[in-house]
Amino acid sequence: MAFFAKAKILAAAASMMLAAATAAQAAQCGNTGAGFEAWKAEFAAEARANGVGSKGLAALASATYAKRTIAADRAVHKAFGGSVEAFMKRRGASTIISKGRSLKKSNAALFDKIERTYGVSPGVLLAIWGMETGFGSFLGKQNTVSAIVTLAYDCRRPEFFYPHAVAALKLVDRGALSASSVGAMHGEIGHTQFLPGNVLKYGVGSGNLRDKATALASTANFLKAHGWQPGASAQANLGAIAGWNDASNYQQAIARIATAIDGD
Repeated sequence: MAFFAKAKILAAAASMMLAAATAAQAAQCGNTGAGFEAWKAEFAAEARANGVGSKGLAALASATYAKRTIAADRAVHKAFGGSVEAFMKRRGASTIISKGRSLKKSNAALFDKIERTYGVSPGVLLAIWGMETGFGSFLGKQNTVSAIVTLAYDCRRPEFFYPHAVAALKLVDRGALSASSVGAMHGEIGHTQFLPGNVLKYGVGSGNLRDKATALASTANFLKAHGWQPGASAQANLGAIAGWNDASNYQQAIARIATAIDGD
């Protein structure tokens, strides 16, 4: 899931996240790596107070300021610019459609099971899977904990990334992540690129999103929770897709690709 995803916080954890956001205001954010280690020390105390254990805190201690993540973050708006058609061409929509149709057939039992369970049609899942990681061909090489912790420290959007940083450390405690786990530039995880807080909220089964079946089912669970209407078209379900990513070009591209795949 691209960082643009709205990634709404668990209602059940609202009070905890509000406390975390308040604490985040106390820790001094920064626009360079100069204050990162001092911020980590403050964040460690806050994370511990929010239920992070020894493994998560050890991962935090080993996290480094992720310069490549910051560079990617500063340039991210350019990736969604231009027309929908231009965006789709840049992202290889025709290839995604072609391979998506093939994968729909070769994984028919899996997609049938997911649709029966969550009401989400195969096309949108294949569109997201193809758009995010080329159907699992590239899951990212950036250290996940370093990326998400850096973004929680960075002054641009600390309130958004702070709870995901806490969640990432909790995933380390659970064994779903480690200090050396890698993923996308903004800390997204697995075949369809979930932010850590959404792994905790929507991840199903083992929660191992490097497993394609788990990732696809978790994505369907996310879309269902964001209002996906079974039997309706992808275009009619733009609201649910918007929950995944709030960039208009992305939403329209996913809907068009999903329609082409399901129409085969």
